[in-house]
Amino acid sequence: MLKTAAKAGGLADRFRRVRATSAELAVGLSPEDQVVQSMPDTSPVKWHLAHTTWFFETFLLIPNLPGYRPFDPAFGYLFNSYYEAVGARHPRPRRGLVTRPGVAEVAAYRDHVDAAMLTLLERPDAERLAPLVTLGLAHEEQHQELILMDLLHLFSCNPIAPAYRPYRPALRGPAHEGRWIAVDGGIVAVGHDGDGFAFDNEGPRHEVLLRPFRLFSRLVTNAEWRAFIEDGGYRNPALWLSDGWATVNAEGWEAPAYWRRGEDGGWREFTLLGEHPLDDDAPVCHVGFYEADAFARWAGKRLPTEAEWETAVGKALDSGSPATGNTLGSGLLRPVAAPAGEGLVQMFGDVWEWTASAYSGYPGFRPAAGAVGEYNGKFMANQYVLRGGCCATPDGHARATYRNFFYPHQRWMFSGVRLAEDA
Repeated sequence: MLKTAAKAGGLADRFRRVRATSAELAVGLSPEDQVVQSMPDTSPVKWHLAHTTWFFETFLLIPNLPGYRPFDPAFGYLFNSYYEAVGARHPRPRRGLVTRPGVAEVAAYRDHVDAAMLTLLERPDAERLAPLVTLGLAHEEQHQELILMDLLHLFSCNPIAPAYRPYRPALRGPAHEGRWIAVDGGIVAVGHDGDGFAFDNEGPRHEVLLRPFRLFSRLVTNAEWRAFIEDGGYRNPALWLSDGWATVNAEGWEAPAYWRRGEDGGWREFTLLGEHPLDDDAPVCHVGFYEADAFARWAGKRLPTEAEWETAVGKALDSGSPATGNTLGSGLLRPVAAPAGEGLVQMFGDVWEWTASAYSGYPGFRPAAGAVGEYNGKFMANQYVLRGGCCATPDGHARATYRNFFYPHQRWMFSGVRLAEDA
């Protein structure tokens, strides 16, 4: 009983920390900042804060805490995201039209659910709920990253180019030129091994046959991307997949998502710190799969598969190479220096890295039973996998087996490129 209580207490402490971090991300934002939806792919900050609360209320409190009463029955419709098994929901592209409930009422909703969750976690049988609580916390950490992604897009639409957090560090490049890291081929095991938490799409662990390959030690930089632009990269159809070329022309792309021409004709970049001159040494960010693929072809290289990426990074971690970059820890964005060295750097915490792998289930994958089975499996179509984590990913959230995924045209996330080649 003491051991069970200790585990439940540790989970309660983690619950408090994760929930506090989400609330902290909204500190300094006006109510207006938290209501607006800048495009259908994004959501208002207020919605993120309410939806993550709805997850705990719907999947944990209502089924498991006797006598629990929902804060407001209408919230189930307003703040469900995509769980068809749970019921109808408000259309995603219209989340910004939900001006009520207001920011203060959503904060009260969070307090109501937090108090009930802590009561639930004090119950003698709380340990049996640990897997679902842990999933809910990982889900909320994903939304912490989404809050920052969506705020950046929202603020980029504002003519006065507001800054979110004035102390947020910019992405920095490593202190070396980079080199090619050779990785032997053969039969390798990839996927989560079942030790600790992972999302369902990270398993089952299985074997893959790899040919020998090389992975570049660092990420593609802004200076290298500028060379791609100056060489006509966005004007050369030979570099692009057919759908990518159609997107370039339809959207008028000529640079990564938040690059802008300054009055002097030079490139500037809009960030969570506001607009600044482009840092040539920093990793390029906010590019979609179509752009990543076109750049790799222009460079005479290719994108790594996710099995190659995971194998190379796994070997680097086994050899003692550190995970490097900028991370979100204790609710604050803080810098972590990326050390020089001959091995892989910028593996975690700078930008999500596009792979050449389509997002699909591993051999033997089966979604979980019930509504939580809709978490990942239903999206395994027409998207590509990204690996590693980014500057907005919560500290400790990503793993070598973590599979993020986006559509090939999307680029509002913190996404970049690492090149590969055949050995």
